[in-house]
Amino acid sequence: MGHSASEELEKIAAKYATEAIRLDSKGLRGMAVAKYRRAVEILLKLCSLYPDAAQRRIYAEYIDLYKSRINELQDSSVNLRLSDLRPSESTKFDDLILRDKPNVKWEDIAGLDEAKRAIIESIVYPSKRPDLFPLGWPRGILLFGPPGCGKTLLAAAVATELDAAFYCVDAASIMSKWLGESEKNVAQLFEAARRSSEGGRPSIIFMDEVDSLVGVHSDEVGGETRVRNQFLKEMDGIIDKKGNLFVYVIGSTNKPWALDQPFIRRFQKRIYVPLPDYDTRLEMLKIYARNLELSEDVDLDELASMLEGYTGSDIKDIFQAVQMNVVREIFNSKGPKEERRPPRKIKMEDFNEVLRKRKPSVPKEILGYYEKWFNVYKAL
Repeated sequence: MGHSASEELEKIAAKYATEAIRLDSKGLRGMAVAKYRRAVEILLKLCSLYPDAAQRRIYAEYIDLYKSRINELQDSSVNLRLSDLRPSESTKFDDLILRDKPNVKWEDIAGLDEAKRAIIESIVYPSKRPDLFPLGWPRGILLFGPPGCGKTLLAAAVATELDAAFYCVDAASIMSKWLGESEKNVAQLFEAARRSSEGGRPSIIFMDEVDSLVGVHSDEVGGETRVRNQFLKEMDGIIDKKGNLFVYVIGSTNKPWALDQPFIRRFQKRIYVPLPDYDTRLEMLKIYARNLELSEDVDLDELASMLEGYTGSDIKDIFQAVQMNVVREIFNSKGPKEERRPPRKIKMEDFNEVLRKRKPSVPKEILGYYEKWFNVYKAL
């Protein structure tokens, strides 16, 4: 079954659902139940034909919702609000702006100097002095690498640096729960970002796990195809736009090899965010140590060496686990006075104990895939 057939099934399901809601709103319960049942049947067929599709979860949610409504209609004593079942007129993507952005500054991010420099040159410089870029500048930036190494922090830092409108979205917020509306959501998202940038203030659309939205899938349903095409169209609109359009798309992915070629090309900057090296790990340890009481026997240089292969997120988790160990001692002690005493200083043995139980979250063999992809597609 091809994409056109799946699109047709989506349209039929949407038609039955819309008709069911219309009948439901008029109190024609029996007729509404029949239409809801037809919508459920078609959605079940879509789930069966495309078990690995990204929209399968959305279809399943609406199957459950329509089944619940059928049960409600058959119980005349209950009146579910129809607003929970009716498609909204539009998705308010202005509501996705993070009004209280994470207050992350460049100095809060250990290492990643190459990635920082590439982002500053691509976004910060053109936003401050567009007159210096007569040939334009990159507006699509891809951050890729193992999970937990600072990709989201980099995007938040540049938004803080520029006081930009920061739209943080993912595939779930784009793939509308209303059939056939996903591509409209993409268009509305970019339109909201363009409006925010009209006064010269930069707009950053940060798309986490962008591969789940624009990656290569063996089984695609029609909705996914339309979303991908709309995304390509919108990316072309901001890349080819003449004049000072300060709309940027920062995509983040742990699986760059899953991206389709057309999307790779539209991310003009492709930046590898690797595991932290020794100097970066040492810098992280010093940052985390500021808020903890460490014993004199804690050797941060030695600890930085021991943490080779661990992600930044792993290292933070290790510090939290160590702190929990000393806190646990207080609460496990007897007597109310004991519980109020300050925790003892953290010793090197505390770190050794935690490390005996915790291994790096990223397997060594996967790192080779990142290096290989970077060597083929690097664009710093």
